[in-house]
Formats: sequence, structure tokens, C-alpha cells
Amino acid sequence: MMTIDWDKFQAELDQVINEAGNRTDNKLAGKISVITRLSDDEIEKLFPDPAEVKKLAALMEIIKRSGDQNEKINKIVNNADEFGGIILKLLTKFV
Repeated sequence: MMTIDWDKFQAELDQVINEAGNRTDNKLAGKISVITRLSDDEIEKLFPDPAEVKKLAALMEIIKRSGDQNEKINKIVNNADEFGGIILKLLTKFV
């Protein structure tokens, strides 16, 4: 499995978001699709706002970082306001 340098990833994501403007573009979607099973097109459709992509990346970081399941759940619950919409969109994609 590929190890991700989350600090570098977040810095690169911030740069791409700044370049993207108000709409998720191919470059930003491509950055996320590299570490997910979603295609660039699916990411653009699910998360048209770059701010949502940043929240998605933060959620993925929690999930992918080391730590036990309870720690991860607590981090997600503690940030439920931030992640609620992202989780809903992801689940809608799969249900």
C-alpha cells in the first residue's frame, strides 16, 4: 500500500485549490482520485466546490493515518459539522 506524506499532500492540495478558483477542476479532482477509487469525473460531480475537496482530504487523512478505530471515530465525531456533508455525499454515491 502506498504511504502518503499528508503534510505534503495537504500543501499540494492547497496550491491546487487556490488555482482552481470556485469550481473543482480536473487537476484538483486528479489529485484526489490518485488516492481513492473514485474517478476524476466522479470527484468533480460529487464535490464541485474546492472547499469540499479539502474537507474530503482531511477526512481521508484521518481514515488513512495510523491509529485504532476508536481514535479515528472520535476525530470524525469531533469534526462532525465539517465532515457531515462530505460523508453524506460519499454514502449517497454508494447507496
